[in-house]
Amino acid sequence: MSLVRLKIKGISYSQTQNGAYALILNEVEGDRKLPIVIGAFEAQSIAIALEKEIKPPRPLTHDLFKNFSDRFGIVVKQVIIHKLVDGVFYSSVICERKGVEEIIDARTSDAIALALRFNAPIFTYKTILDKAGIFLKFSTKDKDEESDDSIVVDEILQESETVEIDSGAGDGYREMTLEELHKELDKAVASEDYEKAAKLRDEISKRK
Repeated sequence: MSLVRLKIKGISYSQTQNGAYALILNEVEGDRKLPIVIGAFEAQSIAIALEKEIKPPRPLTHDLFKNFSDRFGIVVKQVIIHKLVDGVFYSSVICERKGVEEIIDARTSDAIALALRFNAPIFTYKTILDKAGIFLKFSTKDKDEESDDSIVVDEILQESETVEIDSGAGDGYREMTLEELHKELDKAVASEDYEKAAKLRDEISKRK
């Protein structure tokens, strides 16, 4: 079976299901998206790994695994999403230590959080992408200003309502000055509110 390389398109949340997030993977050489429902903790960990400038004061679980692996010379070579059963994705983490390769079973959200920290590629089989891959609808929030794309996440999670990626508009971040944003970012990181920190970082990045 042929492997298809994936990249992370983004993370969005459900307004109808509390604590439910959707991780959107995109095939590197194509337009299909692979949506995977994940929990709040895993979404936070992936968001932190994506936001290189946000440094937690203490290591998160996946950071601890990375530190542990570095200390003992273990490298994550790649992650493969190898099975889909009843809507649940199964993944393997391919590790190597002293030339010996090991395959470790993992939840897909954990596997991707680790792949980001090791800069390891993410793959799935073509058969899985053919089965679960979709072309998500995109729209623009405001025609007159630059904004994030809108992803139909709740159609994936509940097949009911449309939800947009939060760009901070509802939190009043657009009205804040850069100095105020940086102060709020420092507070969010210090209090380990990484979801808020990611939103603040997004707003700061837009103004650069």
